[in-house]
Amino acid sequence: MRTSTEHAPTAPRGARPPADPRCPTRTAGRPGEERDTALARLFEDHYPALLRLAALLGADDPENIVAEAYYETYRGWRRLRDAERAASYLRSVVCNLTRMRIRHLQIVRKHSGAALAEPPVVSAESTALRHDDQRALVTALQRLPARQREALVLRHWMGLKEGEIAKAMGISPGSVKTHTARGIAALTQVLGNRRPP
Repeated sequence: MRTSTEHAPTAPRGARPPADPRCPTRTAGRPGEERDTALARLFEDHYPALLRLAALLGADDPENIVAEAYYETYRGWRRLRDAERAASYLRSVVCNLTRMRIRHLQIVRKHSGAALAEPPVVSAESTALRHDDQRALVTALQRLPARQREALVLRHWMGLKEGEIAKAMGISPGSVKTHTARGIAALTQVLGNRRPP
């Protein structure tokens, strides 16, 4: 028989009390669940646009570029913690990885003695870019200097604002204006020369 001075059994020291189903604040998910959910949403919302971005910037393997960008975002999530910042970071990583990939291929081709081939229009994009004018535009775009190409693609294909482009490219907004203006001038000249007089 238990007296009033006896205590009921207690949980071991340091143990957490069981979650109360009526109290949502006590039901914490596993570590990283929030990150995984946010990245899944980023993938749904941005993957096609990032794939197109990498292809238009001249990547020969846009799927791998974008996959690596998502992996870098996954690894750096603690610094980001915000879906809007993560989307901006993804674009920046795609630009940087594409730039590095193109440089690497140029060096490999130079040292192997192979002529620098025309950048291919990847199969994922070829169905969307079949018309003659579109092909000519993509070819002209891929012949631009990297910074001009990036500024134009981010502005006109991705629809980003100057500040967002500057952040993605790692340059000042003034430089974005310069690269965009020069790129537009070069494309206008190239595409204007295609038109009959």
